[in-house]
Amino acid sequence: MILIKLFLAHIIGDFFLQPTKWVKENEKKKLKSPKLYIHVLIHVLITTILLWDLSLWPVILIIGVSHFIIDALKLSFQKKKTKRLLFFIDQLLHILVIIGCYYGFSKYASITRINISENILLLITCLLFLTIPVSIIMKTIFLKWNISELTKNNESLKDAGKYIGILERILVFIFIILNHWEAVGFLITAKSVFRFGDLKESKDRQLTEYILIGTLISFGIAIITGILYTVLT
Repeated sequence: MILIKLFLAHIIGDFFLQPTKWVKENEKKKLKSPKLYIHVLIHVLITTILLWDLSLWPVILIIGVSHFIIDALKLSFQKKKTKRLLFFIDQLLHILVIIGCYYGFSKYASITRINISENILLLITCLLFLTIPVSIIMKTIFLKWNISELTKNNESLKDAGKYIGILERILVFIFIILNHWEAVGFLITAKSVFRFGDLKESKDRQLTEYILIGTLISFGIAIITGILYTVLT
């Protein structure tokens, strides 16, 4: 239960309660940005609320201090060319700290099947992860390419692609945990049919590759998340 709560706290604090304008301000002002310290404080508060056990104060302290150090180092060394790489290193280090705290302070740290209440908490964590966090991860991956240039003549609703991606990942996840893999195949086929006309008309190889990469990453993350959930439950 502790491990799930720590991951949930990280997802909420890093992706849901950290507005884009905060991120931009942190990148600009670095350690002088007050938003950096507010962000760390939010992490500490969320972790404290979810754990709700003062005997685990060392975990809360380590999470807070390490989060500040990791974020501060990332901001200090971050440049335009290294932004994507440092984002993933940053997330990896946070995850390693969480896992270390779990095995270092939990008396029941072991990979076992979880109970009903943990199952619900894990389900919530997975669903939240597949929304905004994965959207941000995918956006970071595509920093390597100038996506705005590829899609400048492509008229669409504002943020439509983001919400379509969120919905398809949630559907894939639900289909997998319900053991309906055929529905996943149907969803991929349906999306391919809808996209085929756009790709045929555009005749743009780069746009085609962008759509294919995005689709495969989105579906891949949802599938892996669904498999992990079924294995743990």
